[in-house]
Amino acid sequence: MTYIFSLPRLLSAGLLVWSGAVMAQPAPPTAPSLPLTDLSAFQKPSANWRIAGEASASLSQANQLTSQPGAGVLVNIPVKPEFGQAYNLLTTLEHGDADLELDFMMAKGSNSGVYLQGRYEVQLFDSWGVRNPKVVDNGSIYERWDDSRPEGQKGYEGHAARQNASRAPGLWQHLKISFQAPRFDGSGKKTENAKMVRVELNGVLLHENQELSGPTRSAAFTDEKPTGALMLQGDHGAVAFRNIQLMAYGKPRPELTGLAYEVYKGKYEQEPTYAKLPPEAKGPVTELSGAQNALTNEFLIRYTGTLKVQEPGSYHFNLGVPGGGGVLRINNKPVIAKAEWSGNGTIDLPAGDMPFELIYSKFVDWVKPNLGLAVSGPGVREYTLTDPLTDEDPTDPILVEASTNTLLRSFMDLPGIPATGVMGQNNRGAYRVTHAVSVGSPEQVHYTYDLDNGSVVQVWRGTFLDTTPMWNDRGDGSSRPTGMVQHFGRPALMLTPTSSDQTTWPADTTGSHFRPKGYTLDEQDRPTFRYMTYGATVEDQLRVLENGQGFRRELTVQNAATPLFARLMSGNSIKSLENGLYVVDGNTYLRLDNADGAAPAVRTIGGKQELVVPVKSKLIYSILF
Repeated sequence: MTYIFSLPRLLSAGLLVWSGAVMAQPAPPTAPSLPLTDLSAFQKPSANWRIAGEASASLSQANQLTSQPGAGVLVNIPVKPEFGQAYNLLTTLEHGDADLELDFMMAKGSNSGVYLQGRYEVQLFDSWGVRNPKVVDNGSIYERWDDSRPEGQKGYEGHAARQNASRAPGLWQHLKISFQAPRFDGSGKKTENAKMVRVELNGVLLHENQELSGPTRSAAFTDEKPTGALMLQGDHGAVAFRNIQLMAYGKPRPELTGLAYEVYKGKYEQEPTYAKLPPEAKGPVTELSGAQNALTNEFLIRYTGTLKVQEPGSYHFNLGVPGGGGVLRINNKPVIAKAEWSGNGTIDLPAGDMPFELIYSKFVDWVKPNLGLAVSGPGVREYTLTDPLTDEDPTDPILVEASTNTLLRSFMDLPGIPATGVMGQNNRGAYRVTHAVSVGSPEQVHYTYDLDNGSVVQVWRGTFLDTTPMWNDRGDGSSRPTGMVQHFGRPALMLTPTSSDQTTWPADTTGSHFRPKGYTLDEQDRPTFRYMTYGATVEDQLRVLENGQGFRRELTVQNAATPLFARLMSGNSIKSLENGLYVVDGNTYLRLDNADGAAPAVRTIGGKQELVVPVKSKLIYSILF
């Protein structure tokens, strides 16, 4: 069951602590990239496809995309109005099971798609501003088609994206697909449907374990086979691709045979000498399990057997041993020398039969016995050699909707930003905003404001907040965005008296005399934040733009004792476009609407670029994403 709440105005943080057995998740191996120095990775490319160094699209001109010379970007600019398979692009590489990861850019109003095996489409579409996605929208699995069916029913078995996680046209978006090919028996009869194991768009999960009974509409092939080429649709609209990584699977999995176990009673925080220790129980087994015996605590299980490897290469193992420690040895070599609750390791294995040894020592009494071991390798997608680890206390998610303008106070953890001290960090060392206000809107554009700095921490599109960490059990006080999130880096003061082009922006509020003054709500429950800094009184108002395209921010500054500057955005790359529009890191637009006559500047500090503008009394700009 999922608990969903629609909240009025303001909610305060609670506390949360929960015990979940989680297996360590190291970064997956890097998939091979399709070379985009030329078109040699593709079959008979038509004239609408080209290799470029950069691509850009207009926010206002439909189906317009421009490219610059160079390499690394695959660009489709349709050359004829007719639709047809001849304009689509198929790879020379064929795949069965595969993980696909790529960046793509849509022109305004454009339509494209990615076809696994040339048969099963994940839709690419300019869905900017769409609230309730349909099967034609970005990230959806397109429908199948049968002309013999009645009108209105010809399209069937399409699967709309769970929510709209799209960016604006002209911005780079990120797509990840885990695909399982259909299965066939020795006679060629299909025994299992194809499956989209997982589809993520811009970091948001849109589909999981979705079966496909056959090819979707406009596929290159109407039949089904174990393998096929990847196809990029090129007959519907302008689109660009880069960083195309395709990890194909299909090699035989390693197998465990001849398994036996021994159980030793006692609290073993170090591995014992087995020759001097009689086991409580022993014998042959058919599977690895943390509950192989009647003991629930203070025991050690030792498994031995043979690992049969058919495909030589580098194998990665992922071990979970909740409530204790573990060791994994293969071919008489340590793969994981010491795991405490979880661990991982990599080993090069030849083809053949090798000794296998796994130890699980359980000594934390409030955790149930639970053992998980997963492996991935050359041409082998990660799979478990045990039952998957289960949560010690599975919790139904507690979700908050924003059917009206909604404010919620909580801690907010920022992924990828390390904390520098004890204060302002969560229990995993990440940066924690301790005085965060998340503001949700029925337009499905939401943001988090940091009261300690007067800064916008993040903005996202889609559903509002997952408050499970805050309200389940005792809680840890934090909530999490549940849509497509755009982060703005470590929180920092919006306004400061910068003295030169090379002055580093302050890392904290020291010397600013910053004082938060809370916020006021308008008649629609939308906040205007207030604070004091450098002697000035500041009102900071954020409002969602029409059609949920982003938000507009208006700062009003009074009684400044010294000239102030605002840092609107920072990133690796800030490019000026037209009419006060900038693109930041290829994934966010900033539009300077009113600088009260002041001139903005892009400066470079410490290898990063910053868009800075003097502030007189009024500053208005918009973030579009």
